Amino acid sequence: MCKSSSNEFFIHPTSIVEEGVSIGRGTKIWHFCHVMPEVSIGEYCIIGQNVFIGRRVKIGNKVKVQNNVSIYEGVIIEDEVFVGPSVVFTNVKYPRAFIEQKHNFLTTYIERGATLGANATIVCGVRIGAYAFVGAGAVVTKNVLPFALVVGNPAKQVGWVSHAGRPLQWQSSTKAVCPLTNRTYLLINGRLIPEEG
Repeated sequence: MCKSSSNEFFIHPTSIVEEGVSIGRGTKIWHFCHVMPEVSIGEYCIIGQNVFIGRRVKIGNKVKVQNNVSIYEGVIIEDEVFVGPSVVFTNVKYPRAFIEQKHNFLTTYIERGATLGANATIVCGVRIGAYAFVGAGAVVTKNVLPFALVVGNPAKQVGWVSHAGRPLQWQSSTKAVCPLTNRTYLLINGRLIPEEG
């Protein structure tokens, strides 16, 4: 049914996993999911109840996909991404039921460690940067910078977050600290950079 180097994964009996799916060890696919052919799911992922994963989707390691999520063809998700309940991805900009557009699918890229809040909608063709935080219910229509906090419809940046997902506390106009870990960050040319050391 599916490929794995170790066969050490779990698929709930109510879920359908099509032929040609690759699943990494330690991954769990829970109730009423449907995984289409040519999907790649990494190691130690959790795929919650009632998740649809479209053909050729790529999901990295340690990704958490909560209940009632639809991930359509064209989506690439890197390691350690959190996909909240009822998040929806699209794959065509201008859909019409009576026009076949499978050749127009756009790539949507979610970088490592990002969080997509509950009920967020990710319009196709965007890139969400590493450790960015998309607030609940946001509608993302354009690229999101790494570590950016975006909310609303359409989503707009309202701040910056740390690796831990916490809003940063600013020590100056260009230096901030995570209130949870005390890790420091620098704002350089409009981009947030973790300070080394």
